[in-house]
This record gives sequence, C-alpha cells and structure tokens, in this order.
Amino acid sequence: MPAKSKPLKSLRAWKALEMHRKTASQWHLRDLFAKDSKRGNRLNAEAAGLFLDYSKNRITDETLSLLIKLANESGLKAAIEAMFRGDRINRTENRSVLHVALRAPKGASIVVDGKNVVPDVHAVLDKMTAFSERIRGGRWKGFTGKRIRNIVNIGIGGSDLGPVMAYEALRHYTDRNLTFRFVSNVDGIDFVEATCDLNPAETLFIVSSKTFTTQETMTNAQSARAWLLKGLGGKEKAVAKHFVAVSTNAEKVSAFGIDTANMFEFWDWVGGRYSMDSAIGLSTMLAIGPDNFRALLAGFHKMDKHFRTAPFEKNLPVLMGLLSIWNNNFLGAETVAVLPYEQYLKRFPAYLQQLTMESNGKYVTLDGRHVNYSTGPIYWGEPGTNGQHSFYQLIHQGTRLIPCDFIAFANPLTPLGDHHEILLANVLAQAEALAFGKTADEVRAEGTPDWLVPHRVFEGNRPSNTIFADRLTPEILGALVALYEHSVYTQGVIWQIGPFDQWGVELGKVLAKRIVPELSTAKTHRLQHDSSTNNLIRRYRKLKQ
Repeated sequence: MPAKSKPLKSLRAWKALEMHRKTASQWHLRDLFAKDSKRGNRLNAEAAGLFLDYSKNRITDETLSLLIKLANESGLKAAIEAMFRGDRINRTENRSVLHVALRAPKGASIVVDGKNVVPDVHAVLDKMTAFSERIRGGRWKGFTGKRIRNIVNIGIGGSDLGPVMAYEALRHYTDRNLTFRFVSNVDGIDFVEATCDLNPAETLFIVSSKTFTTQETMTNAQSARAWLLKGLGGKEKAVAKHFVAVSTNAEKVSAFGIDTANMFEFWDWVGGRYSMDSAIGLSTMLAIGPDNFRALLAGFHKMDKHFRTAPFEKNLPVLMGLLSIWNNNFLGAETVAVLPYEQYLKRFPAYLQQLTMESNGKYVTLDGRHVNYSTGPIYWGEPGTNGQHSFYQLIHQGTRLIPCDFIAFANPLTPLGDHHEILLANVLAQAEALAFGKTADEVRAEGTPDWLVPHRVFEGNRPSNTIFADRLTPEILGALVALYEHSVYTQGVIWQIGPFDQWGVELGKVLAKRIVPELSTAKTHRLQHDSSTNNLIRRYRKLKQ
C-alpha cells in the first residue's frame, strides 16, 4: 500500500494560490497587456520545434511563480525521474509506465525488472520495418497471388484512436496507392462500411489487441475473418496471408489462424492511449513508410528529453499542465477546447479526449482518498475555421469559461491561393478577440443603437494558448502528442491521482457481457437488473421479434 501523501489543499503553495485567486478575479487581460508592453514577448517557451505563447492566460509573474512552487512542493521533478527510470508508478496495476522507451534511441538504457527494454523495442521496430517494406514494395502477396492494396486496422480505444489520428494527421506523407480503413465500433455498420468496396484478395487486416480477447475488437476480427473466407472460397489457409496481429497472446493469435511470425509485440508497461508509437502504429508505418515513422519517434523523443531536463519555467508540458490546473482549480473552468487550424489534425481533439480524460478522470488519489477538488477537465474541439461557425459563440459570449488551445502552422502542406493566409488570420484573430473582447464604448463608437449594444459587447478575458510550428511533419506531430502526454502527467502528479490506469471503463464492460446472452435468448427467466434495465431488455426482445 502506498504511503499517505500530504493532502493537496494543505500544501503551502496551494493555499497561496487560493489567496492569489482573490486578486486574480479582478484582472482583465486588457489591463495586463496594457501594464506590460512586452508581455507577449516574455510569456512564451519553445522546444522540439513547437512555440508556445501562453501570454493570453489570466496570470502574472506571481501566478507563474506560485504554480511552479506547487509543482516543486508536489514532487514533480522526482515523479518525472521515476517515470523515465522505469519505476512502477502505475501503482494500482504495479506496472512501470514507459511509453518514453518506445521512442528512445538505440544505445539508450531504460531498465525494467533488471532488463534494458530498449533493445526489445528496436527489435520490434526493425520487424515492423521489414514487414512494411514488403507490403509497400508489393512483395507480400495475398492468398491468390495479388499484392495487398488495402489495409484495415481493427482495434478500439488507443488501438484505434492513435492510428486513426496519425493517419489523418500525416495523410500528406502517405502512399496513395494503398487504401487505409479503421474499424473500432462493435456496431456492425463500422465494419460493413469499411469493407463494402474492398477486394478480399487485396486486403490485409491488422488485429490489435494485447490479450486477443477484447470483445469489440475480436467480434470485428471474427467478422473480418468470415468476410475474407467468403470472398476467397472458404480456404482457411488464406487467413495467414491476410491477417497480422499486434498482441502478446501467441496461443490465441495462432488459434485464429494468424502465423505468429506475423505477430508484433508490445508490453504491459505501454498503456493503450500511450501506444501509437509502439507496434500499435503498424498501420501508421505502412501508410507513411519506416523513415517517416522513425521521424515521428524522433519528435516524441525530443519532447521527452525537454520534459525531463528543462527548468519548469521554460518546460512546455509543465507550463501547459500548470496553466490547466490554474484554469480548472482556481478559475473554475471545466473544459478545454482544442482548436487545430490544420485540417489534417481533424481527429486530434478526439485523440486527446482519451489521452486526457481516461488518464485524469479520477476521483480517488493514489493513496485511496476521495479528492475534494476538480480533476480531469473535459477536452473537446474541432478544426478551425469550421468551429467558428458552430460553437465559438459559446466560447465568446457564453456563461462558461472555456480555455482554448489554438494550434497553427506557418507553412501549409498543400498551398492553394491565399487560403493559408486567411486561415492564419483567423486563428490569430480568434485568440485576440477572446483575450481583449470589445467594450460597450467601442460598440457605440461604431454607431450601434443603444438597444443593440449589449448584444454586441464581447467581455473578453477568455484565456488561450497558441501552439505554433513551421509545418506539420511527422517529427512535429510526435512532439505535439508528447507535449500533451507529459502535460497530462504533470496534472496527475499534482492532483495526486494515477494517470495510467483506467478502472472506470471496466464496470460497463463486465455488465455488458452479462446482458449479451439476456438479449439473445428467448428464455423468460427472471432478470436480475434494476427495473429500468429489465424493462428495456424486455422491450428489446419484443421489438426484435
């Protein structure tokens, strides 16, 4: 059992921040910028190709100093070292947490249970590389002798969200001679629509499940197997030519009909939502090629090194984590909007939803106490400028405080007329408008009738970060994902919760397995659920008949 830690709200820095908040409630970003003409030049940090402007947050130098004191008093530096060292920081499952090992360079040493795991990581990477080159080069043939042209990734959670996000984000770098599809939902529509126009003879399935028992994934995998066999004359030997596995359960992989030589391993010290740069990223490597995949890993590693070594006042993940705590716990913000002004990042907010909310959606501390403060803000978002024409109204003039992370790139991957200048003008304008707003006097000066003035006033004082980079490359994507990974860890350490387990997803899964046979059977034995669930099951049975 872990030692009891000092309650968060009893920490000296936390108490100081609570007192400081009383003063902060009187600030407006208009005044903070007016008093400090160099604020925008000072409150920023840069690393791994990413530039973070956090000057449009409702903070002063004193706020930042107190937040850093909170990080120090919470033992963040020691916690960072514990993760990189391979300590078992996932306490409830007694596991190390070493997604950083997945992108460590050859020659590095990260020891788990007395063994350096880096050589094993690179052995899997080399195996993935050899396989990818065979597929991309047309040397891997399907059962009928045709080359593979379609790749279907079957997974769920981190085994789907990471590969989908990476594929969409790096589509510019993909081999357009290959078609990629992703199946995750157990709803049959997902599989049917993903495969309806594919030729089984040219299709390869990647089944991603560590245990090869995940209900949704294996249901879809069995449907894929049946679809393939139906299309190839029922020949069982065809399975080995059209399926590979990302798993550790060789027995079940073999029983499915997959050659275990085509099983790609990952480890229990890799959480699903932190696994996109493990063998779970096999579809990514097939899409963008081994060189680009290794560039992706290099971007991750650059941010890892920065997180481990940079002083907190210039440490991008630490700063973002601390600012999130300030906005959440002291200013009362309950959500964060992630707004990439880059269409290729359209799935990035969805990816971050799992990364952030599955990690820090906890109400119990590591030593078992119920928290008495907010944890795990809700992450959501949509690419700009689309979001501007839907939910930005709420961000600008709604009653909720919604901090925003704007993500933008100086150079487009697909130049087209003046599109990019318009896009960039919008992201800069939105951050400016949220911060400074528009006063009643300014509205009146435009000749607006008095009755209309209140409707056209923008209060401003809405916080935001702007993350800026040259262009969206594999390396930059790696750095960007690692930035959020380590920001999540920073917040979890300070909240004294465990970001690396996910017990909250278990109960519903267990109950679903109990209900499945009750839906499928015609038996009328007494149902053992609550009256609502029992009634819904009976109604389903009736409608199905």
